[in-house]
Amino acid sequence: MTHEDHCSALEAEVALFAEVVTDVDPATAVPTCPGWTVAKLLKHVGITQRWAEHIVRHRVDRPMTTREVPVTLPEDDKGYPAWLAAGGRSLVATLRQEGGDVPMWSWGAEQRSGFWSRRMFHECVIHRADAELALGRVPDIDVRSASDGVDELLSNLAAASWVSGGLKELKGDGESLHFHATDVEAGGGGEWMVTLDPDGFSWGHGHGKGDVAVRGVTSDLLLLLYGRYKPLGDRYELFGDRDLLTRWLSRTSF
Repeated sequence: MTHEDHCSALEAEVALFAEVVTDVDPATAVPTCPGWTVAKLLKHVGITQRWAEHIVRHRVDRPMTTREVPVTLPEDDKGYPAWLAAGGRSLVATLRQEGGDVPMWSWGAEQRSGFWSRRMFHECVIHRADAELALGRVPDIDVRSASDGVDELLSNLAAASWVSGGLKELKGDGESLHFHATDVEAGGGGEWMVTLDPDGFSWGHGHGKGDVAVRGVTSDLLLLLYGRYKPLGDRYELFGDRDLLTRWLSRTSF
């Protein structure tokens, strides 16, 4: 997916997210984000949108926290859906204006504006899924977006230890995990191999025999890797060392 692909997808995703939560009780609990309500979920995403928009618009070249960006919150919790939609529109407009190749700070490996279009799209996808799961719905994530989301997650995990300290423990002695999307044709990029080494982990696309293997549709694999689904029931086929999978997921789910 290109920068413009991510901008267009983010634009549609923000509109869908706002639609999902319109008229929902803001106090509704969000089980996949323990301790959060729908209002807190929307506050988090809206602040993150405005933080990213500020970084891109000002071409910030140093680490910046969300607390450094002035944000005006809605007057009451029922105003969060419209506030989320407004922040998303502003973010997309700024991303399109700047393009995807402008050098700037990001917390990931890619130090340019294209990082933010991709990151904010998947941030919105996962948290929209949180809202839908809280409402008892099954999130719909298309194959292309979900596949790109798995790539993006694996690409940024090594740089995300500031989010979860457990990520620093993603090490091993050559153990491997294989994630196989059953709704992608062979050779279409729907297989991921992850190898744990003493200094960290590496990953790539391709088929291989992992110490543990997980098969499922791409969207379910994405939500599994983000800790929104558990590797139980009939969503997945599991083969091999389930303890290894549990150890990986306990450190990567955030």
